[in-house]
Amino acid sequence: MEHLSWSVGGAVIVDDITMDVGEGEFVALIGPNGAGKTSLFNLVTGLTRPTSGTIRLAGTDITRRAPHRRARLGMGRTFQTSSVFADLGVGANVGLAVQARTGESRRFWRRAAPDGGPEVAAVLDLVRLSHRAGALAGDLSHGDKRKLELALLLARRPRLILLDEPMAGVSAGEIGDLTTVIRDVHREQGCTVLMVEHHMEVLLDMADRLAVMHHGALLAFTDPDSAMADPEVQAAYLGDGA
Repeated sequence: MEHLSWSVGGAVIVDDITMDVGEGEFVALIGPNGAGKTSLFNLVTGLTRPTSGTIRLAGTDITRRAPHRRARLGMGRTFQTSSVFADLGVGANVGLAVQARTGESRRFWRRAAPDGGPEVAAVLDLVRLSHRAGALAGDLSHGDKRKLELALLLARRPRLILLDEPMAGVSAGEIGDLTTVIRDVHREQGCTVLMVEHHMEVLLDMADRLAVMHHGALLAFTDPDSAMADPEVQAAYLGDGA
């Protein structure tokens, strides 16, 4: 993204952000509440049109493309709230995502099966949900629902995954397992990951670089150690007493 800005009624929400995320890189987007993190996600995924600036995916200018067209180019996103089909089985949820990618979604509803076939099985294995393939999605714990949401993205074979606070609402006992799943997905699939998260111990363990936002602007974009040692970052994000 280059010189990306978004203003509403004279208020600058995202302020002239330029950030080049490399293929296969894991970038964590951090900042205090109201820093503009989710707003930046909305710009990248096309839910919001920027006031100015350019967004490119693998060299293609997608600044004015609709969200579904960005998805076709390999962009996928999870949200802070769950987006699974609660009344469908876990395998059927992933199977629907596979069918949507292959253009057979209309036939899916007539022949969905709990196991969903080999591709579904492989995706569920990657996110550690094979043992819950036949369970209803609505019966999963919050942490397992997050894994399922990630599986739905993987079924579409994305090149860029945006994770918006995946640990939100997840119990302390499930955070470690979910962290491992996200790390494994990144390493094994080789996809680019851009993640917003408030659990710093999670981010510092996985991220190649931290993008620190403050008042809509990019305060720092560097490796985790350098970012955390930056006095401006400490003052803006961690507090003056950090």
